[in-house]
Amino acid sequence: MQQRRLGSSGIVVSDICMGTMTFGSSCDESTSHAICDHAFDAGINFFDAAEIYPVPPKDETFGVTEEIFGRWLKTKPRDLVTVATKVTGPGHGWFTPPVRHGRTTLDRHQIIRACEDSLRRLGVETIDLYQIHWPDHGMPYEEVLESLTHLRRTGKVRVIGCSNETSWGLMKSLWAADIHGVDRYQTVQNNFSLINRRCENELAQVCRRENVSLLPYSPLGGGVLTGKYENGPPPGGRFSEYLQTGNDRQKAMAQRFVNDRTIETAVRMHEIAESIGTTGTALSVAWSKQHDFVASTIVGATSIEQLKEILVADDMILDDETMARIDAVEVEIPNAMTEDGLRRL
Repeated sequence: MQQRRLGSSGIVVSDICMGTMTFGSSCDESTSHAICDHAFDAGINFFDAAEIYPVPPKDETFGVTEEIFGRWLKTKPRDLVTVATKVTGPGHGWFTPPVRHGRTTLDRHQIIRACEDSLRRLGVETIDLYQIHWPDHGMPYEEVLESLTHLRRTGKVRVIGCSNETSWGLMKSLWAADIHGVDRYQTVQNNFSLINRRCENELAQVCRRENVSLLPYSPLGGGVLTGKYENGPPPGGRFSEYLQTGNDRQKAMAQRFVNDRTIETAVRMHEIAESIGTTGTALSVAWSKQHDFVASTIVGATSIEQLKEILVADDMILDDETMARIDAVEVEIPNAMTEDGLRRL
């Protein structure tokens, strides 16, 4: 598996990252550990978690994912696994995060407390990549970064990153870091897929010019690009549950991912994939990995079989003709996922 550097840091990771947000909800502990074992044996050395996982976030389950992953981590040499996790940040009106009784502003107290709790649940002394899950634009960026820098200087984290951040927010944070002499974000983890290509615009420019690595999540569009929603919401699908029984936030999220335009895009991508002898799943992951500003593409799975299909993209390189055909679909169906939630920040 190819290895890529996170920003300008000393951390080099596999270009596929194993996401863990289903560990403790869709996946029980034995299945979660089996998925981690298979990923590790395939060459994946980068695993991404968050204090608020598993999804959907609930009071009774927050932190469970880190605990499950932490128990698996003890079975491997620590230096062979790059561990990423996140402090929650504010809910931006979508919901009250079930963390610290909803107290998730990104001040020094909350950041340090969250990091210490994650270290305990993971059973490690140092988190390799510590990320802001959602930005707190009400806090001065230099104060947020100073708290994260303190964690790095005390050995609790190695490098820092952000997630679900706007291009403005990322540039603002980098400017604040340079002006105030604190640590820069080395990564940004945002939604990026064949149904949501917004990162190719302004955010890609920031990443290239400022040497920040994108860590795309949902490269399969929440499962839409696998084709499983083409005949209606399938039983057991995350967005099926959100559409049928979810709260207002969950229904709005599901409708962004599952709509006529995203489903039509998925159908077209499957046609392209079949013509080159692969699946829509492998095509989607390979496409994500092929961007120069992407360090590692975060994938998720609820079974070994799903992970095996994803790993077909490990050494897949899409030729110019295939990339042009993919681009032609985007021209016909631009912005299939009509918005990605960042405009609400």
